[in-house]
Parts: sequence; C-alpha cells; structure tokens
Amino acid sequence: MNRRKFLTLSALSAPLLSFQRPLTGSTKPIVVSTWDSGMPVNAAAWEILSKNGTSLDAVEAGAIYIENQINCCVGLGGYPDRDGIVTLDSCIMDEKANCGAVAGLERIKHPISVARKVMENTPHVLLVGAGAQQFALENGFTLEPQQLSEDAQKAYKEWLKKSEYKPVINIENIKPVKQHGPFAPAFFDDGSPNHDTMGLLALDNLFNLSGAVTTSGMAYKIHGRVGDSPIIGAGLFVDNEVGAATSSGVGEEVIRTCGTHTVVEFMRQGYSPTAACKKAVERIVKRNPQKAKEIQVGFLALNNKGQYGAYAIQKGFVFSVKSAMENRIIPSRHLL
Repeated sequence: MNRRKFLTLSALSAPLLSFQRPLTGSTKPIVVSTWDSGMPVNAAAWEILSKNGTSLDAVEAGAIYIENQINCCVGLGGYPDRDGIVTLDSCIMDEKANCGAVAGLERIKHPISVARKVMENTPHVLLVGAGAQQFALENGFTLEPQQLSEDAQKAYKEWLKKSEYKPVINIENIKPVKQHGPFAPAFFDDGSPNHDTMGLLALDNLFNLSGAVTTSGMAYKIHGRVGDSPIIGAGLFVDNEVGAATSSGVGEEVIRTCGTHTVVEFMRQGYSPTAACKKAVERIVKRNPQKAKEIQVGFLALNNKGQYGAYAIQKGFVFSVKSAMENRIIPSRHLL
C-alpha cells in the first residue's frame, strides 16, 4: 500500500475511533445518563439490569428515581413556566420502536410511567396537556397538589422582580452556591438550575436497547412550550440494529436537526458513538455559528455493543456510566 492510499484509508477510518471505549468486544448490561445527577439514576436502573431485567424496565426505574426528588430540575419539583405552573414532558422507547410520550402534563408525579402507558395501551405516540392528564387519571395516576417546591418558589419570586426571559444555558462554569447531596443538580447565583433534563439509555443482557427522557423543561418558558424531550427523534431515539441517543440543552435546536435520530444514523454509517454525537453537534453549529456561541446542546449515545460516547457544543456537559466494570462521571468532549 502506497503512502497516499494509506493516508486516505486512515482519514476514512478516523470517525470509527472512540475515546471512551475500545470498539472490540461488548459490554452488557450497561446504562448511561446525562449529567452527574445520573449517578443515582443509573443505580436505580442497575438494580433491574443486574438481575437480568429488561432495558425498558430499567430506564423507567431510573427516570422514576429522579422524578421523585423534591427539590430538583426534573419532575414536579422543577422550575415553573412564566405563569408559575410546572409542566412536565417525557418519553420512552424500546428495542422494537414502540414509543410513548406526554407533553405539558400538570400535577402528575411520574410522567415517564404515563408515557409508557401511552406506548402500551394506545395506538398513539404523544398525548399533551389536559388530554394527557385525563389519560393519566383514567389509568390510575392521581393528581398532586398544585404547588412549587421550596427552591422553585424562591427562584420564581426572584424572577418575577424583572420577569425577563433570559435563561442562562451554559452555566456549568459558574460557581455553585448550594447543592442537595453529592450527585444532585447545583443551583447558581441567578437562581437557575444547571441540569433541566434527565435522559438515559440502557442495554440489557439480551442486547436490547431502550431509552427514556423526563424533564420539567426550560425555566420560565412560555406556558405551552414543548422542547425536544418528549419528541421521538429529537430528544430520544432507539434503533436496536444500531444504537440509541438522547440529548440535553436547548431543545429547539435539537428539534431543528432531529438530533438524536441524526446521531443514530451516523452510527449506522459506522461512526463511533462519540464521533456520531460530534457530527450532530457540528450540524447545529454550522447552521448558525454565532448563535451556537450562546447556547448549549449535548448528545449522549450508546450503540448495540455497549459502547458509549458524548459530544457537546460548549464545555461543561457531563454524563454518567454504570456497568459491571465501571461506575463514573465522564466530562463530554466539546466543539467550541
């Protein structure tokens, strides 16, 4: 092989390299999730995976864990919209492309479980607003009190002084002023949470993939706003032949690029999870380089061999990994 041909082949194979995990062999079961708050989420999912449970049950259990946290950026303890109302978005997807989602759901504690009911008990994928709440009540869920958590109430009162809709997206480098536990989201001087979405992906012992996303959405959003989290192909996508992906950050930018579907399609072309996430990030940045300097989007991917990777626009995005071999938080690579 001459030098020119060698360099050409090397350039073509570069996207296949993964910085987190070698591409030989397989790791199962495994669960990965967004942010450092994913550590206890992974632990809840691992309780199922380690006992030969399904990836679908595992991701639901992980999402339920974070939804149960009172002062958190996910679930009913999350930050409200500009009208002072907490609305929840969630979706779930299994290895057979079965999926369900809810958006704008009020006063229901576990939107992830409602999303699973939509998947299993209806011919639909997405229910929203009052209809989603009615469906939840018809399926045994109960209405929770219409009240904000202590942290959310304090932050909302502070926001009302100016009522300026200027969410700080990339605030991971701002010094935190308090935290609830070693893995809980940190809150900052402006009263904003730095982690507003929990996305997790799991591969079980039968090599079946599933994923879930749950969120209270962007703080002080317009009432009725829906981001990428409950949208299949945007906030979550699973293809058992290839892999799965989830996202966190400015949902509108993920929706515009069908972000997680894009990541999975790049993995289908042979890219590693890390490289596939990078390609999706590059697509967002290329469309509007100036805007990209002011926002954050991070993608997390897991292929059907148990190899994982992530990439973000800005520094600060991290993810959590749990398998029989490792249990750790990993900083994502970033483009800018």
